[in-house]
Amino acid sequence: MTDLRANLTQTHTGTRGLHTEPRLPLFLRLARAARSAVFVLVLLAYLTFFTGLGQRIIVVPFTWLFPVRAVRLHGAWARLQGRNLLRLLRVFAGVRITTEGSIGPESCIVIMNHQSMVDIAIGFSIVPGHLALIPTRRRYAWGIPGVSVFVRLARLPLISQKRKTIRADLAMLAEAVERTRRGETSFFIFPEGHRTKDGSILPFMTRGLRLALTRIKRPVYCVVGDGMWKVRTLAEMMARVAGTDIRVRVIGPFDPPQQEADIPEFIQTIRERMTAALEDMRTNAR
Repeated sequence: MTDLRANLTQTHTGTRGLHTEPRLPLFLRLARAARSAVFVLVLLAYLTFFTGLGQRIIVVPFTWLFPVRAVRLHGAWARLQGRNLLRLLRVFAGVRITTEGSIGPESCIVIMNHQSMVDIAIGFSIVPGHLALIPTRRRYAWGIPGVSVFVRLARLPLISQKRKTIRADLAMLAEAVERTRRGETSFFIFPEGHRTKDGSILPFMTRGLRLALTRIKRPVYCVVGDGMWKVRTLAEMMARVAGTDIRVRVIGPFDPPQQEADIPEFIQTIRERMTAALEDMRTNAR
């Protein structure tokens, strides 16, 4: 593992300016919208008939019969679904996805910037060996085909991000952190807490990240993604996901801070490294 502060020659607080894209002619926008809508319809069918049925035939019975071994199946299933969603993006929407770097097979902490719903598929797909415990909005635990059943089965930490639910949210995060501390899973967090409108990296909401870094003394990886901020919501995905160019860079592993007093500086340096990586990715893409 490497020193987090090594080779950090610049300090960044955000990407420079608002990141925009040129406006396409009307006929190209209509063609992109049509292809994007086809992808969303294919995705919904996939989640309903393949993922949903597969969960009920394979994942649910296995979880009930072999609860101790189920976490390995949950990890493999999450990776399969994440990779399949990215395949659907490539095939039906013509999305280009490039990934630089990789995460090791050990249980670890993974920190990623948050641009869209696609981030979650990327997160599940790039974490090998262990189930990535991604904090998930509590409302997603019910009513979403192919998703909600797995959220409950895998015991992903459910949070509401409301002032009145802070204690409940921290309890869920603490359980996920403990599972990773024992080496059963990896802890995957979007410390910005919300998707950004232009893809720049927002200030971190540090409560959950501090909890993880205090208790988990395992390698820390950063994942920086770009190109997904244009499809933050399902409506935006249906209108313009086609032809998107997605770039992902993994940096690390880094040694976690050994002393609690060092955690604030570690978090700030992590954000600086991620912001610098995002700016570099955008510069090289021009």
